[in-house]
Amino acid sequence: MVQATPFLLMLSLALVAPGFSARKQCVLSGRWVNDLGSNMTIGAVNGKGEFTGSYHTAVTATRNEIQLSPLQGSQHRTNNKGQPTFGFTVNWSFSDSITVFTGQCFVDEDGKDVLKTMWLLRSRVDNINDDWKATR
Repeated sequence: MVQATPFLLMLSLALVAPGFSARKQCVLSGRWVNDLGSNMTIGAVNGKGEFTGSYHTAVTATRNEIQLSPLQGSQHRTNNKGQPTFGFTVNWSFSDSITVFTGQCFVDEDGKDVLKTMWLLRSRVDNINDDWKATR
């Protein structure tokens, strides 16, 4: 009986191990909502990693009416880890500014897809002397 115990333990580890290596792939396509209430929709990612979509922000510094704005992006080709990096540009339809986002798609402990991003917004200014205040 003593010799059978290590074998059973090894067998159970062998049966459980495939579950650890078969991680869920993070999928960038779909509808996303951030913690401020902005939402975006990303279409299918093509074979080159390119995608398009739309962004509707919930926050703005302009007094113009917020409008749905187009986005274009690229995802690094999915590797075997399944949590790809990506970047996209939003050309704001209601202002003279553009925002670029870069980030990574993660699968959290609950199996939920989560995007973590950083952004840089460039607004138009009237002259080169105001360049210092054009990027946030």
